[in-house]
Amino acid sequence: MFNFDLTNGYVVLRIICGLFMLPNAFAKLRNPDASVGFFKSAGFVHPHLLVYFTIIFEIVVGISLVIGILATYAAGLTAAFMFVAAYVDYKVHKTWLWTNHGCEYPLFWGICALIVAFNI
Repeated sequence: MFNFDLTNGYVVLRIICGLFMLPNAFAKLRNPDASVGFFKSAGFVHPHLLVYFTIIFEIVVGISLVIGILATYAAGLTAAFMFVAAYVDYKVHKTWLWTNHGCEYPLFWGICALIVAFNI
């Protein structure tokens, strides 16, 4: 808990994974309608609730990873969350490249979070 040893690559990766969750949450807060539209196009039943769930989830696990509280669990949940996001991105956009809204970006961060989960 509260490990901020910046000479440890896993700690640095943990902090980066947490920091990268926060802009996603704030983007959804700024423009929730875009996220609702995305979740609708993916076929989710209650897209408004899902947007607010993802905002809360991204803030909680982001802070947890940055601070290091329950980081193993937060990293595991983040990995699962990002793998689902990668699947949904591919389902909706049918592309790999993140520059075309593809699954590459969430898949990469899911793998990074999984590495953190197994090495903290």
